Amino acid sequence: MNSKDNIYGTGDGEASSASSTAAATSSELFPSPNSGLPVETDTMKRAAAKKLIERYFYQLIDGCGNSNCDNAYCASSGKVKNLTPNQAAAQAIQLFSQEAKLCDAQPTKVARTQSNLSTKSNENGRSNDGNSRLDSSKISATYNATEPDTGIPKNSRLGSQSSTNSTQGKEVPYINEEKLLKILETCKEESSYSLLIRTLGEVYSSADSLSQSFIKQHPDSPIDAMLDKAPKDLKNLKKEDVRIMEGDLDKDEDSQEVNEEGGECSQSSQSRKSASCPDDLRVDIASLRRAYKALFEVPGSVFESALVHALRTLSGNLEIDLRVFGRAKRDNAEDLLNVFVIVLEIPALGSSEYLEMALPLVCKAASHLPLRLQARLAQIWARHCRTRLKGMLEALQQLITLKVISGQFSRDYCVQDEETITAPTKLMKVVYYANILAGELDPSELRQEDCSAATDDSLLSNISGNKNPRPPQHEDPLGTELQVNVLDSRCPYFPFTEFYNEPLSDAIEMDKDYANYKSDSATSSSQQTKKFSFMNYAFILTPATKTLGLYYDSRIRMYSERRMSFYHSVVGQPANPYLRLKVRRDHIIDDALVELEMVAMENPKDLKKQLVVEFEGEQGIDEGGVSKEFFQLIVEEIFNPDYGMFTFQSETQTVWFNPTSFESDAQFTLIGIVLGLAIYNNIILDVHFPMVVYRKLMGKKGTFYDLEDWNQTLFTGLKGMLEYEADDMEETFVQTFRICYQDVFGTTFFHELKEGGDQIYVCQDNKKEFVELYADFLLNTSVDKQFRAFRRGFQMVTDESPLHLLFRPEEIEQLVCGSKNFDFNELEEATEYDGGYTSDSPIIRYFWDIVHKMTLESKRKLLQFATGSDRVPVGGLSKLKLIIARNGSDSDRLPTAHTCFNVLLLPEYKSKDKLNDRLMKAINYSKGFGML
Repeated sequence: MNSKDNIYGTGDGEASSASSTAAATSSELFPSPNSGLPVETDTMKRAAAKKLIERYFYQLIDGCGNSNCDNAYCASSGKVKNLTPNQAAAQAIQLFSQEAKLCDAQPTKVARTQSNLSTKSNENGRSNDGNSRLDSSKISATYNATEPDTGIPKNSRLGSQSSTNSTQGKEVPYINEEKLLKILETCKEESSYSLLIRTLGEVYSSADSLSQSFIKQHPDSPIDAMLDKAPKDLKNLKKEDVRIMEGDLDKDEDSQEVNEEGGECSQSSQSRKSASCPDDLRVDIASLRRAYKALFEVPGSVFESALVHALRTLSGNLEIDLRVFGRAKRDNAEDLLNVFVIVLEIPALGSSEYLEMALPLVCKAASHLPLRLQARLAQIWARHCRTRLKGMLEALQQLITLKVISGQFSRDYCVQDEETITAPTKLMKVVYYANILAGELDPSELRQEDCSAATDDSLLSNISGNKNPRPPQHEDPLGTELQVNVLDSRCPYFPFTEFYNEPLSDAIEMDKDYANYKSDSATSSSQQTKKFSFMNYAFILTPATKTLGLYYDSRIRMYSERRMSFYHSVVGQPANPYLRLKVRRDHIIDDALVELEMVAMENPKDLKKQLVVEFEGEQGIDEGGVSKEFFQLIVEEIFNPDYGMFTFQSETQTVWFNPTSFESDAQFTLIGIVLGLAIYNNIILDVHFPMVVYRKLMGKKGTFYDLEDWNQTLFTGLKGMLEYEADDMEETFVQTFRICYQDVFGTTFFHELKEGGDQIYVCQDNKKEFVELYADFLLNTSVDKQFRAFRRGFQMVTDESPLHLLFRPEEIEQLVCGSKNFDFNELEEATEYDGGYTSDSPIIRYFWDIVHKMTLESKRKLLQFATGSDRVPVGGLSKLKLIIARNGSDSDRLPTAHTCFNVLLLPEYKSKDKLNDRLMKAINYSKGFGML
């Protein structure tokens, strides 16, 4: 008997060593590099650890059978309380980490599912402590109903497997790891791979064969679910880790209500964290990956063509079944999922012949999966294949990029019409949601309801669209099916930016894409006749391209308002086609907010007209540049801490709502309108909100994790409290549920987070509750009145725009504030020249030499002077089309600019020194508008 017999137990009934302990096997599970034993991979270590944990599990549940056992961790000793399966699984993992004592090895048993272990209603009764008792007669019956020597239940489909599976009386060929390894061994001995080629062709060309391949040899136990939630280092578990694992699994179990008729999870009771329905994936992922590893150690040229051809045949048949015959009924749905799981695990999909010939057809077939199966596939990938997600995404990105670069597109035939591009994009959405599910999720309860309800003292309380109800926000069908939203994602498995495809984003003509989006949203066309729009798959688009989609939406609405104004004029009801604001520089806040309040109260729809600003006493005509300066000036005033509406967080250099502000709700509503108008009119602002503001604007409440960029010091302190494990917490922190805070004037206020909070000290049992209540008060409750008014004003302008459809909160920040990358090399490459200047003109070379040597502050002033804004547009300075035009020969005139059109007028100065002097004076002393 070799060393691994001690770990896995004997398979032939032979007894193992009577003194088996975790300490004795630990060195086998985790051999040191100098031990002479092969150093196993993390996957192999975890698999071996799982076998040992299962022994602890059965020892806790069943005992060792020795009536004189004195092991405190064995049920036979009578020292173990009655445990639920989840409690036993959690304690087994903890015992493994402690290398606790193990009794003699148990006979080989089948790892039981939770349905076997936790029985319904009163079959097993309840112990006094509320934990389920396991009926030993029922448990033994579970083991007796297995085939001898195989450990496979008699009623399992696997029990009848030999070399083929039987389906409706027909012998269906299949393959598994053991069979593939034997085939490879035979082929090497015979120096011929014809058997391998024939087998791959036979199995991988048939959905029936592939769906019966790589099937698990035993069902999952509670240990599988528990290990999914366990940290990687099982040897250094903390008590808190075990409590969390056990609690999460209980929550998942409680949320799964089984439908008595169909045996499926009720939609209304699905648990998002456990990926909804009970996991019934029959594919053995670990075995499948080992098989692929062995297969691809053979030179690819030997079997590549056969496998690619088989995949093409399989995909073509699947596409016909799904598109024409609708082959996705309940009886074969799981078989279909098995097929796609096995195929998309192929590690070489993103290379050579697979990428060009097989993957496009696989994607086309997958794109016709019903929504229900797409959701199940995302759940399976999130739980079982998360380490493969990045590889799948890279393969899909390579395919899309290849087709974009090699395709011939025109106005009549766009990328939206190319199915080899749209099909991988549809499959990428499944990967996108799997990435969300595999990461860290916040509860869906944090998504707050619409904030358009009226508040007490606001004059604007009834102007948020009561006459025309706000249209419902776009909900992605797959997200709805999964009961998850991108806002729920605290931290995806890998960054969302990995999904951007720049070549595709550059190739898309967003005007046509927007037209496709509007035509589909306006009609209820069938799935086959729907026009594809990347706006429904916005995760693949760069923020700069999404901004174009938003630009077209706002411009079309502006044109629509102008047309309606014209019609009104024709019938004798003249209306202004623009939203005109006339303000004084010295009273810009009072003038702007008063005029906006009048517009909002009389006709809120006028806010969606094109903004035109006029500064009193100045001759400038607003073609965009005057509006830019207007927003810059009003933002400087509004967010000035002296104004009292916002406070300044010195540590993070951000502004926050003043919870003790004396201003009315109407003022905050009007500021929300200003922010919405800036987005609607494509103007970048110099505002410094923490990220939590943009999350709240999109509809998600602030949480403890949002404190990190709101107040780093406070976040660090609260995080330290959560991580503190000692029992002297009350004496160490001396913190009650009563907190204090200061307003902008330095006045201290006290607030009890719960009733009687001054008498409740924070301890190990309630520290998480304290942190959550503290964060909720700071980010939500204390500023609820001000933020609701602010968000209401924002929504008055943006409610009908596809903002929620296109952008995540991080991208909204870019949209409002612009990029933070001041790369003037990009600006130089993108700049155009007029009036006789070229990139090789001496004055132009002097100009860029001076600009590149400027400080960041001077560069910002130059942008402000030439474009009307010192912000970098979304996508970087390469997206800013600056034009430098010749403005006469050498003279003493200063450079001037048309900020509406981003045109810099530059006289042809005779020397570099004179250019530097004139340019610095122009950018440092410019203010106001006039006519040239």
